[in-house]
Amino acid sequence: MTKPVNVVVLGGGSWATTVASLAATNTPTTIWARDADVARDIDEHHRNSRFLEDRPLTESLRGTDDLAAAVAKADVLVMGVPSQALREVAGLAAPHLRPWVPVLSLSKGIEVGTRLRPTQIIGSVLPGHPIGLLAGPNLAREILDGKAAAAVVATPDTEVAKALQPLFSTPLFRVYRNADVVGSELGGALKNVIAIASGMADGLGVGDNTRAMVVTRGLAEVTRLGVALGGDPVTFTGLTGLGDLLATCSSKLSRNRRVGEELGSGKTIEEVLAGMSQVAEGVKSVRTVLELAAMHDVSMPIAEEVDAVVNEGRSARDAYRGLRAEAAQSEHHEVA
Repeated sequence: MTKPVNVVVLGGGSWATTVASLAATNTPTTIWARDADVARDIDEHHRNSRFLEDRPLTESLRGTDDLAAAVAKADVLVMGVPSQALREVAGLAAPHLRPWVPVLSLSKGIEVGTRLRPTQIIGSVLPGHPIGLLAGPNLAREILDGKAAAAVVATPDTEVAKALQPLFSTPLFRVYRNADVVGSELGGALKNVIAIASGMADGLGVGDNTRAMVVTRGLAEVTRLGVALGGDPVTFTGLTGLGDLLATCSSKLSRNRRVGEELGSGKTIEEVLAGMSQVAEGVKSVRTVLELAAMHDVSMPIAEEVDAVVNEGRSARDAYRGLRAEAAQSEHHEVA
């Protein structure tokens, strides 16, 4: 008989819990949460009440707050913590992780200071492991509610990707492959910034035409920077590019969109973040995104306006006035 593959997910938030619940339908799965109450809720009641209300999780899913014990039995390790905590948690896992165990990232951000993508952080802390990511237009609550969705396992090793696909696939959650790790990862990180801009449009009530313009031009910005950093332009038309952008910019469940909407309604960034229990990655990433854009001489006017609101106290209304002042050029002049 084939030995079962033990999947271990690190992170007790909504998306990490959802991925763990999906994996548990296929193979033995354990999720580690830093908060003992969250771990106990998952293990004993098959719920993550703090982040997912009363949505049931797969009953075979185990929860723990003992990171060392969880990582030691991992055949596949999934990093589901926010990008700014990724280095710390990977470092805690390192002494307990067996050699050559594949590591998948769920994080969608860029590390402040180093400007590294999550898989680059993991590679620096956990060298010698096959590394990839699982990403796509995935809203945790919808997936647990039984709505169909799809994601991508991105890793340069096709055989590793083929082995990982069935661990997370279900009849309602389709998992594709993509060898373009750079493009797949950047699509997920950069769209969070555009989602804040889209939310501001809703908060300001500027209309669907304006919001569509911002989302579309935002995709052009994401693609420009993604290609400059080595991504395949085709990736940005797929699940981890356009797909993830659409879901994050349009859904009421999106944390980054919610940040923008509340900024558009007149709240300060401090007031918005004080009312949130989970991380909106775009808030932390936007300044780092602009640093990368400057290094590669890439124009990102929408990201610049988001940064001005988030980090410099500019109002959302003034930001949209700034976008109106942007001179129009050829629509495709800098996309590829």
